Amino acid sequence: MDTQNCFHCGLDIIKVEEIVFDERVFCCNGCKTVYEIFSLNNLACYYDFEKSPGATPQKTNGKYNFLDNESIISKLLEFQEDTTAIISLSIPHIHCSSCIWILENIHRLQKGISASQVNFPDKKVRITYNPEVVSLQTIVYRLSSIGYEPYISLENYETGTNNVDRSLTYKLGVAFFCFGNIMLLSFPEYFEVNEYWLDTYKPFFRWLIFVISLPAFFYSANGYYVSAYKSIRSGMLNIDIPIALGIIVMFVRSTIDIAFDYGSGFFDSLTGLIFFMLLGKMFQIKTYSFLSFERDFKSYFPIAVTRINADASEESVPVYDIQKGDRLLIRNQELIPVDGILISESATIDYSFVTGEAIPITKNSGDKIFAGGKQVGKVIDMEVLHSVSQSYLTQLWSNDVFQKDVEQQHKNITDTISHFFTPILLLIAFASFGYWIFIDTITAFNVFTSVLIVACPCALALTAPFTMGNVLRILGKQKFYLKNALVIEQLSKVDTIVFDKTGTITTNKKSSISYEGTPLSGENSILVKNLLRASNHPLSRMLYDFLPDGKRMKTANFEEISGKGIQGAIDGKHIKVGSAFFLEKSEERATMQTSVHIKIEGVYYGKYVFNNQYREGLESLFKSLKADYKIKVLSGDNEGEKTTLENVLPKGTELVFNQKPEQKLEFIRKLQEEGKNVMMVGDGLNDAGALAQSNIGISISENVNVFSPACDAILEANEFQKLHYFLKLSKKAMTTIKMSFALSLLYNVVGLSFAITGNLRPLVAAIIMPLSTITIVSFVTVMSNYYAKRLK
Repeated sequence: MDTQNCFHCGLDIIKVEEIVFDERVFCCNGCKTVYEIFSLNNLACYYDFEKSPGATPQKTNGKYNFLDNESIISKLLEFQEDTTAIISLSIPHIHCSSCIWILENIHRLQKGISASQVNFPDKKVRITYNPEVVSLQTIVYRLSSIGYEPYISLENYETGTNNVDRSLTYKLGVAFFCFGNIMLLSFPEYFEVNEYWLDTYKPFFRWLIFVISLPAFFYSANGYYVSAYKSIRSGMLNIDIPIALGIIVMFVRSTIDIAFDYGSGFFDSLTGLIFFMLLGKMFQIKTYSFLSFERDFKSYFPIAVTRINADASEESVPVYDIQKGDRLLIRNQELIPVDGILISESATIDYSFVTGEAIPITKNSGDKIFAGGKQVGKVIDMEVLHSVSQSYLTQLWSNDVFQKDVEQQHKNITDTISHFFTPILLLIAFASFGYWIFIDTITAFNVFTSVLIVACPCALALTAPFTMGNVLRILGKQKFYLKNALVIEQLSKVDTIVFDKTGTITTNKKSSISYEGTPLSGENSILVKNLLRASNHPLSRMLYDFLPDGKRMKTANFEEISGKGIQGAIDGKHIKVGSAFFLEKSEERATMQTSVHIKIEGVYYGKYVFNNQYREGLESLFKSLKADYKIKVLSGDNEGEKTTLENVLPKGTELVFNQKPEQKLEFIRKLQEEGKNVMMVGDGLNDAGALAQSNIGISISENVNVFSPACDAILEANEFQKLHYFLKLSKKAMTTIKMSFALSLLYNVVGLSFAITGNLRPLVAAIIMPLSTITIVSFVTVMSNYYAKRLK
């Protein structure tokens, strides 16, 4: 009977069973229905990305009725607040660009969904929806109706265990079994022993070897065939094409040899090739997993949070030391790092980091508050429900909303080389085969297969990711935390560095503070300290630590105005703390000191004068940076410390004072318009705009939980003097990538020279291929570690 392919899923269908709709042929009503859904919603271009990309939807009647249970839904959701809920669903069928496109446009199919984002490597989609408009059950059924049924395991969500994909392990085991047994059965062939029983049963053993090779050929190597087929169908040539072609050629040639008694074939080389390639892939995955573990779970963030102990004392602790039941203090603009229960009377939470919506939400005592929200206003207390998830914080930091448009040159280099590599490799393989086929048939097939295998650019493709991954790990151990690997490349291109002053080149740990004006009574001093308690500005934290402890009091109507000061009401009294301009103290505007002024109930009392302490190693750091970079210092303060800075910093360093946040941003923009590649180093508070505008933004962390998505890196304050070292290491990382590219290409040239001349057997080529990957990974690891130690 005539067969056709289903327009939606691509399966073969018998002519008499086909369903014709809209001049297209479908294998079942399910596929036809999906096509109708897409057509009615103007999503038919789904089929333009890939030919027959869909899957036949399965019957799901009643399967997800458990999603009516609110307690179950609460365990599945990542976030839930009023009209916004977020869930990540595992969808095993995600396999191509069409899948990504339709899932990221699912909001056009289902009202109530506002956004969706696909994580292709993990085969997950993160959906943001309005639970008042659409239920989770409806979303799941909608996904299932178009062939993308989610995999939901309540056991995973309740116990925290993950289903591990062991398919590669099984394939490797099968390939090893086949390889070992075929090698054992092939021994008489190797030694050409002439013995009656061996000669009599030689055909039997050869066909036994053929049978044993089948599981490796059809099961263990099927991933290469599928990948090659999809690559050819999409019109792109990936590296699995020559590998799959080499395996198939060896199998066909070996089968012909046995069938026509030309010889024993190459089944030993074939199964060995599959085994060693899978071993190389396993090594690659394990190494990536190791780098991911190092990156996500070993103190990725240096931010800390204030914990309130049983004796009411406050202690700054790393976020990953927080345990269930702990009581935390969250100040203005601090990130809420964990899910918890609000203890304070009320709070205003900004969830824009999670949802993208900037409208703050008001919460009352006893309400649940979610990790990722930013406290806005007065200081609050909360009780922890779950320990912190480092991977969740990483996800927030890397949210697409806060990503910069950065170049991806190292990716482009890899992609460009791989794009040209495969067609060139196929040309060399067929040319070599064409030459040898007229000389020696066996050698021709050996050469053809060896060329395809030995020149596999896997090592070439791994060069940049492994170098970047290892440097990320090295920098992380030294408390310099980068948002992603692309930051390393951007760091290597920097030519101008702009520093903020307060909280960046000065420290809020050490400062000489004096008071000038009408003495504050003990009661007023307590009022000022309680107002400062909610602020995260470096001067606020210094003054808070300087003032004596007293009674804790509630702050109402707290407001922090960036670059000016703070104000609020405590015990019915209005307090303002900040600059002379903010307090409308005009006669103080021209003073040459860093100071914080106090006004209570409209009465001006005086000011606290700060003689800032500069960070340890500042002078030597600027001296070394001056040789390679142009340095500029921006400050929101007046010129009170200009003379001191001129004595401390190298001559020619540009100093700019009285800069408001928007002026800092404009200063960065002008430098970029002049063609400068600018790195901004700030405290992440008043500098958020400048950090976002700069090519690279580095936030200095003084052990407070201030989360700045605008920055590309977080540097612990006590490692500030190492900044030049980090910049030099980033340049060496790019040098290492270039050297490893050269090494990988050299390896391919040498391997091809042996393969083309017929001096390299396919099995040896299969062994060398994973060894080349190990060599490249070892090289970039050794070189990056060497540079990390040598540059210190």
